[in-house]
Amino acid sequence: MTTLGTPLSPSATRVMLLGSGELGKEVLIALQRLGVETIAVDRYENAPGQQVAHHARTITMSDPEQLKALIEAEKPTLVVPEIEAIATQMLQQLEDAGVVRVIPTARLTMDREGIRRLAAETLGVPTSPYKFCDSLAELQAAIDGGIGYPCIVKPVMSSSGKGQSKIDGPGDVQKAWDYALAGGRVSHGRVIVEGFIDFDYEITLLTVRAKDAAGAVQTQFCDPIGHVQVSGDYVESWQPHPMAPAALQKAQQIAQAVTADLGGQGLFGVELFVKGDEVWFSEVSPRPHDTGMVTMATQWQNEFELHARAILGLPVDNSLKSPGASAVIYGGVDATGIAFDGVAEALQVPGSDIRLFGKPESFVKRRMGVALVHAADTDTACKLAKEAASRVKPRKA
Repeated sequence: MTTLGTPLSPSATRVMLLGSGELGKEVLIALQRLGVETIAVDRYENAPGQQVAHHARTITMSDPEQLKALIEAEKPTLVVPEIEAIATQMLQQLEDAGVVRVIPTARLTMDREGIRRLAAETLGVPTSPYKFCDSLAELQAAIDGGIGYPCIVKPVMSSSGKGQSKIDGPGDVQKAWDYALAGGRVSHGRVIVEGFIDFDYEITLLTVRAKDAAGAVQTQFCDPIGHVQVSGDYVESWQPHPMAPAALQKAQQIAQAVTADLGGQGLFGVELFVKGDEVWFSEVSPRPHDTGMVTMATQWQNEFELHARAILGLPVDNSLKSPGASAVIYGGVDATGIAFDGVAEALQVPGSDIRLFGKPESFVKRRMGVALVHAADTDTACKLAKEAASRVKPRKA
């Protein structure tokens, strides 16, 4: 039986989140509802999750010594990585030494290269053709040597589509290389180039590894989430996305294989391309996924609650409550401490809800909030979610 303590007492169950953006904020809230003492860590002050946690700490999480010192000082029960730019080798060392437990797993926690090689080369899961490149010359050689045009270039470590671009011809290669280096969370100077798959649609399959009544880890799947991405960044999502039974079965088999090999407990966002009954693995995030914010409108337990329960060793319920959709609210301006007009008007949209993340600084294309809608079907929900999001007007305060 899992025992949970009381926050701010000697019995406390203490969870440290490495990364405290909008996704981490919701995980922290879910943990607090279960009486967990929370420590929100980020690279800048007053990150969304730091505003709701018991403790806020600001460090450079990619610095191994800073990370080690913080974990040794705070002595958390669990460390939960929520972003990519973390000194994962130090996490692995601390876990191996018995200092802390990392959830879902320190192994390949945010390593795009390691995960792709695991999927394609170790597990034999279908993926797009790919090469890893350390220079512009290697990138060009990989394209000329078989990847071809069009293709996709991404940094080996990034999030929310940062640094990702599509190359349609030779004239785009230099620009894509420069953009990938600028968008990477850690300056590895290394990219992945992928052959373009002419897919019908792409989905996120939220996959949960959680303990059952007997204490054994079981894998469960949420209904597929469809989404639209622009330049690799999610702008809207909906659940459930209809899939042919054969394609859904393949998607679940791929997600099961990849997450089982990664191991640990928690929620994984598995991204997949689908064409007819064929399915290709794209990526996996060992944490809640931005497209999964729709589950705040669609599921009895949203992805953050599923993650919180799973990492604590508690049972989960992945069932759907209602079809729904989400649409991103962008900052629209470059400013600090912005104001939001139109929130009342947005909430007049039937079945709608709004999450404003509380980020201290806005950029034109920074995700500052999300509109959520539940409806009788996903087409209606998508239309209404976009309408609700469009009514919120960020401005300089």
